[in-house]
Amino acid sequence: MSEYLDMELLRFTTAGSVDDGKSTLIGRLLYDSKSIFEDQMEAIKAASERMGNDEVNLALLTDGLRAEREQGITIDVAYRYFATPKRKFIIADTPGHIEYTRNMVTGASTADAAIILVDARNGIIEQTKRHSYVASLLRLDHVILAINKMDLTDFSEDVFNRIKAEYIEIAKKLGLKKVHYIPISARDGDNVVNLSDRTPWYKGKTLLHLLENLPVKEGIDELALRFPVQYVIRPQNDRFHDYRAYAGRLAGGKIRVGDRVTILPSYTESTVKAIDEGDKSRDEAFAPQSVSIRLNDNVDVSRGDMIVGRDNIPRHDANISLLVCWLNHRPISIGAKYIIRHITDEVFGIVKSVYFKVNINTLENILDDKTVRMNDIAHIQIKTSKPLKYDLYAENRITGSLVIINEATFETVGAGMIVESLEEQTYSI
Repeated sequence: MSEYLDMELLRFTTAGSVDDGKSTLIGRLLYDSKSIFEDQMEAIKAASERMGNDEVNLALLTDGLRAEREQGITIDVAYRYFATPKRKFIIADTPGHIEYTRNMVTGASTADAAIILVDARNGIIEQTKRHSYVASLLRLDHVILAINKMDLTDFSEDVFNRIKAEYIEIAKKLGLKKVHYIPISARDGDNVVNLSDRTPWYKGKTLLHLLENLPVKEGIDELALRFPVQYVIRPQNDRFHDYRAYAGRLAGGKIRVGDRVTILPSYTESTVKAIDEGDKSRDEAFAPQSVSIRLNDNVDVSRGDMIVGRDNIPRHDANISLLVCWLNHRPISIGAKYIIRHITDEVFGIVKSVYFKVNINTLENILDDKTVRMNDIAHIQIKTSKPLKYDLYAENRITGSLVIINEATFETVGAGMIVESLEEQTYSI
């Protein structure tokens, strides 16, 4: 059991257009890697028979909502967990419909890699470009282009090479450096877990072999120390009369007893007196552990403050430049007030300007149309009621991201990745 807990974890997301075979691919991965329980398999067989399928529909393993099974599509993000002797995996199966692009942003936000499926008959389409842009936007380390349904093109090497050549140009434009290309048939299992004898011209590895051997990115424990304070613990009883600790989850780096730290936004300095995890004391803690920190000095610290390393201070500003994916049917409103939720901090903010939107078809910036609607991706500038303590998204995914909330309905309307403003450096693809 301890060996399983110590195994390396890879998080990956699947994306593609409707009917490209995302759910079938995951079902095939789970089935061929022996990661399905017998009762699950029996339930899928029964469901397939009820739907009149001649064979077991492995897509039903992930399409868990009734509406998904009835329509044969994925609507919500479905998370699945499995393991092989080499590695543990968390899969985020995201929808293919254009109106669910926001769900792909959710599923890919914590992923290390993305599998983007392409129907070999249709080639590169708008959704392929959209999902590739999101992968680029979220700084995913690896993109696997799985060219599916090769069985419907007689496993044509020419079809595979044509799609690969077209995507190479897209990858260059988006700055995707680590792209892997695999011809597969998710339905039949070709090149998914086992190499197929129907693609003798393919000299690469199977999809599972690739997933088992992809290098996982540098852990967040290697980043600069970031400890957003979530709660101040003051028991105020006889046993813990003078106890004061600051609880939260490390968003980056490591912290040790005796470290000199800085508390933002006051820039007060202190020394770590103790680190508590539950009822145990630790000499050190690493991201993403949840711990309570006690300091030697009686300083003023509250929720929303951040404890950081003295020699590596994050940015501290009220003018924030974002790449935002808009999630709401109401367009973004310049000058309107929104709630900005950033880690444990919550402030009000207004949208000052829209620099540009992204044309998903051409992967170019649209400068003359500043109306940002649902599923649009845009570069915007906001101003918050008090300065935020943040890093760029490229430096730290946790401290470099935020959500935008409608103050009247409390709906989450936007997901933002903090980037340098156009005044500092032009950000474009």
